[in-house]
Amino acid sequence: MSTDAPRTGRLARGAIAGLAVARAGVAHLSHRAQALARSEEQAAQARLAHEAKLGRILFAALNQLKGTALKASQLLSLELGFLPEGMRAELAKAHYQVTPLNRALVIKLLRQEFGRGPDELFAQFEPSAFAAASLGQVHGATLVNAEGEGEAVAVKLQYPGMAASIGSDMAMLRTLLQTLGRGSDTLPNAAIIERVLADIEAKLAEELDYSQEAEQLRWFGQALAGRPGLVVPQTFAHLSSKRVLTMQRLPGLHLNEWLATGPSQAERDHFGQLLFDTFMFSLFELRRLQADSHPGNYLFMADGRLGLLDFGCTKQIGPMFCEGLASAWSALLRRPCDFKRVQQAYLDLGLIAPNLSAAEFGDALMPALAATQAWQTAPFAVAVYDFGRHPDMPRSDPAQQRQAVRYLQALTPELPYFDRAYLGLVLMLRALGARVRTGNPWIA
Repeated sequence: MSTDAPRTGRLARGAIAGLAVARAGVAHLSHRAQALARSEEQAAQARLAHEAKLGRILFAALNQLKGTALKASQLLSLELGFLPEGMRAELAKAHYQVTPLNRALVIKLLRQEFGRGPDELFAQFEPSAFAAASLGQVHGATLVNAEGEGEAVAVKLQYPGMAASIGSDMAMLRTLLQTLGRGSDTLPNAAIIERVLADIEAKLAEELDYSQEAEQLRWFGQALAGRPGLVVPQTFAHLSSKRVLTMQRLPGLHLNEWLATGPSQAERDHFGQLLFDTFMFSLFELRRLQADSHPGNYLFMADGRLGLLDFGCTKQIGPMFCEGLASAWSALLRRPCDFKRVQQAYLDLGLIAPNLSAAEFGDALMPALAATQAWQTAPFAVAVYDFGRHPDMPRSDPAQQRQAVRYLQALTPELPYFDRAYLGLVLMLRALGARVRTGNPWIA
């Protein structure tokens, strides 16, 4: 495993992106040159293979760039229906990449932020990180509290050069997607692509300011204080800055470690209910989501409590979005489906144009969205849902995705965050095999 910091030189990063653009151009020319000789069935298979190849080209470049580029790759892979499945699956590999810092860089960063090294700041500091991701890594340490006792803390350190690379990395990603999208009718229009990338860029800048995350930790800690079974770690302001975040280290296991202990079905159901209820309460009552839901951000504690970690990516949700989502899903769950109400909800959310006819909506757009809609709403169709039986997220049929792209005119600002958070929730509940009471006052 490499211990070097991510490349920060503009020329080096530009060269990586330029090579990817050239490779994509060659792939496009080859794909078009062979298109005339294919039958309709062969063309469909070739399209899938071509999109997967473009995904590999894009991921290879972002994987070399690491840092903010790799984080952007993670976020793009969680945008439901945004990219063709072949490209999305390749970008999903970014969730497994890490780039830990060596001890010298750790000491340098702490001295830059606080004027002292780890041995002076902490009673004990673990030189090896116990967690690492695309933007930073986490070390264990000990503080002496007011009672003179040792208190375990987690120290999150940001890789050097991350904030400075956001603008250039996102500019490269725009160029890469524009190149990859040429000749492809399965990518959204340029305006939607730009809106998604601009939103990712803004959130990356926010996520790289650890003082913002500390504030979100405090906010959620207070907002969820009355919810039994939940723990949000406290922060230590005097040992936190924009690039360092020191917080209480909670005892517990991450999902895969906890599952390896062989928990009972009742324990799985207990934690599944906590996850589900917390998500619904955050969305409809707090109207603020922890938008990066994945197993690394939760701790399963021995006393049955659930630890909530990593609030670097949160999103405030507007009341119009909550009302529109609840209205659309409630209408989808009716038998027969209330297409008129779904169309009005999509119109209120700004997803479709006002001049889209009821016939086009029901006969063209709804069939293209049906598989994803069914996947999202299935848990609410019964009083207790067994997430262990929940199917895989449906793969986008190229023809249907082209149809959806044709009619969906925009993305409401909250939608990408909701999609990512909900996808993460469902995948965790499925891994748990949890049976969850899904009845709630918001979605009937």
